[in-house]
Amino acid sequence: MSTPDRVMLRLPFHGTWLARNSPARRVPSHGTHLFATTYAMDFIAVRGRRTATTRDWRTLLHTEPAERFFAFGQPILAPAAGRVVSVHDGEADHVARRSQLALLPYALTQAARVRGGAGAIAGNHVILELENRGGYVVLAHLRAGSVRVGEGEPVLAGQELADCGNSGNSTQPHLHIQIMDSADPFTARGVPMTFGDYRAWRRPGRAPNVVERGIPNESEIVEPL
Repeated sequence: MSTPDRVMLRLPFHGTWLARNSPARRVPSHGTHLFATTYAMDFIAVRGRRTATTRDWRTLLHTEPAERFFAFGQPILAPAAGRVVSVHDGEADHVARRSQLALLPYALTQAARVRGGAGAIAGNHVILELENRGGYVVLAHLRAGSVRVGEGEPVLAGQELADCGNSGNSTQPHLHIQIMDSADPFTARGVPMTFGDYRAWRRPGRAPNVVERGIPNESEIVEPL
């Protein structure tokens, strides 16, 4: 089966973010086609390569406040012009889990979250219908109460939609983004995406590359131009 054409987006945030679960590394990027996540990607805000202000005993042994992570509360932008077709808000932001001790009990409840549907998996999220039938973009794990758009509202590329949070199936604050061929994640198929005009740091201490069009590699740090 042939791969659909890649849809061009802009990175939906300001500053430097770390790429995770990149489809440049493997497809399906999250290890499953479930909920149209075939080409999905995650981004975590960083300073240098640090994801949080603090690293202490809680990092090794316990849960951590979401507020100590750089991504938490950062504005999430529309990656392209379109129209809001769905908004889900009101899911709580969880504590963060970097510790293996904290991750183990969380992993044991994964199946229950999948059964819980979109709210349990994506948490607070916005779905945009792109112009010119470009597909449907999902921006997920948003901060509770931060969504600033409503269903049916047109949006411009770069417009603030909400803040990054730690809702849904998330172990630390980050943004999950994917494109689907329909608005229903239970029946949709994933669509590949590409990003335009960004800097990419592939190795620490090296000068960044300027990318006109591409897919961030796994563990690459990126920043929109």
